[in-house]
Amino acid sequence: MTEPQRVDRRAFLARTAALGAGAVLPAIAAATPVSAATAPPDVEPRTATDLTELTIAEAATLIRRGRLDPADLLAAYLARIDRFDAVYQAFNHVVRDPGRPGRGVLRGIPLAIKDNYFTDGLPTTANSFLFDGFTPPFDATAVARLKAAGAVVIGKTQMGPLATTRATTPDGRITTVNAWAPSRPEVDPGGSSTGTATAVASRMAAGGTGTQTGGSITAPSNAQNLTGLKPTMGRVSLHGIVPLSYTRDHPGPLARDAMDAALLLSAMAGPDPADPRTQGLPDVPDLVTAATPVRGRLRWPTRIGILPGYTANPARAAFVDELAGIRGVRIVEVPFPAEWDLLTGSAFNNVRLPERSEPFLPQLAADLRGFGVSVLGWLQGALLGADEFLIGQRAKMLLLERVLTDTFSRCDVVVQTSPVPFDILGLPELALPIGFGETGLPAGAILGGQPFAEDRLLSIAAAYQSVTDWHRRRPADPGPLAARTAARYLTAEEAAATME
Repeated sequence: MTEPQRVDRRAFLARTAALGAGAVLPAIAAATPVSAATAPPDVEPRTATDLTELTIAEAATLIRRGRLDPADLLAAYLARIDRFDAVYQAFNHVVRDPGRPGRGVLRGIPLAIKDNYFTDGLPTTANSFLFDGFTPPFDATAVARLKAAGAVVIGKTQMGPLATTRATTPDGRITTVNAWAPSRPEVDPGGSSTGTATAVASRMAAGGTGTQTGGSITAPSNAQNLTGLKPTMGRVSLHGIVPLSYTRDHPGPLARDAMDAALLLSAMAGPDPADPRTQGLPDVPDLVTAATPVRGRLRWPTRIGILPGYTANPARAAFVDELAGIRGVRIVEVPFPAEWDLLTGSAFNNVRLPERSEPFLPQLAADLRGFGVSVLGWLQGALLGADEFLIGQRAKMLLLERVLTDTFSRCDVVVQTSPVPFDILGLPELALPIGFGETGLPAGAILGGQPFAEDRLLSIAAAYQSVTDWHRRRPADPGPLAARTAARYLTAEEAAATME
């Protein structure tokens, strides 16, 4: 049995310090070479009269065996888009004829792509006035790799303007709704990747891509009963993705279960000469094997750390109890690192704002209206002093050192109370469904891992999903009378509070 990915924690600390000191965006260049994804296991598909109920692994197996025509799978998803997206408003551009799929391991799998990923010949707006009418001449590296693995782009998804709020129009009118509450736009569908999340949850796409700077993969995954994986900084290239924060943007997959997340990340990950953040990293491990459950036990013995107060929530307590019953899991209580609240609070968290504003200083000087509802955050970033930025970077390094030495000396994986700290630090996170709350909406958990330990996170999610079925639950289709309430706009307070 192979060992999970290991890394020198001190080396990661030094690398992060160097990255923060040299935060210069790479130039947008030509498309880069791509690599193939790891082959999926030969999954025996469940009997499904609705093709959109198949997971990526199940559909890929049927296609590989010649029992499913990719054209029929695409048609099934397009039919659901035609029937339901007027309610969900998950897409801002639908691709009716994506062309003949490649013959890779994801052959014919329809994916929803967040609209800040460049897509060759398709509009890429980042849902912003600034990119209105823009059509890039090449694919983002992550998109090119997914296509090389055989996947097809079924559409571009709604997002927060420049990835700063939940999905709205650039002037703040709410668009995408939570698939579990389609007639209630006040129910938050998550962060800026909510178009992709709603598309996958409502079975209008088999899987999709998001980006996370402050919770926008893990939050919509938790809100909509999905499995989302934010990889370690540098694991997936940011080349060809409209930037928000040089040291905190993380591209990653939103999927239905651990295996599908592993398949998508396997295709997306790897070094890219166009993005220096991806260079010199440990090899991408066998994520698909990691996401294959081992009967009766965890693939690798793992200490799972529980932070103070986590089990006060009934769904979280039940989740921890279920984990404790899996052979190979050891639950340990771990304290918060010293000065946790201070180091993860807004005083230092706001230092990400100058990284947001710097690439767009000419646009800020020309016309503030181009930034829509989130303009105050962009102005704040442009006005933050250099001393504050440097102090914030030092605070981040102190926080990272304490997490790597204090927390991970006691455990291998930590069950998080919030996605934000690990976003700050560039560490991997996996969100997964763990039940439903009293309101009937999905409840989720977030696992945080050591640098480049996506394989261990996937192994835990796979083991948990092999003994539970929360991840198989799907929302009811909206009825013909599930009309939206009147158009609603985000208030300034809501825009400021929404996760990125």
